[in-house]
Amino acid sequence: MVCKCLHGLAPSYLADELHHPAESEFLRRLHSTSSQELSVPRTRLSTYGDRAFPVAAVGIWNSLPQHITYAPSLAVFCSHLKTYFFELCYP
Repeated sequence: MVCKCLHGLAPSYLADELHHPAESEFLRRLHSTSSQELSVPRTRLSTYGDRAFPVAAVGIWNSLPQHITYAPSLAVFCSHLKTYFFELCYP
């Protein structure tokens, strides 16, 4: 779903919740702004807030290898992700 949000294929209410660090004026000069990582929003409650889509999805997205997150299209992303999961399950 995060890949769909980043490629403009998801509903706007989900896509509006995901932000690159480069979108923040304060963080533009950081090295991480050139990567595909997303910034994790702060939550007040660790019980419910950490399970919300913007927090959980960004955490999983940032844990993926770069060759997957830099996929140019949704089809390529799905193919790389499937291969990655197979390699994890069947080493």
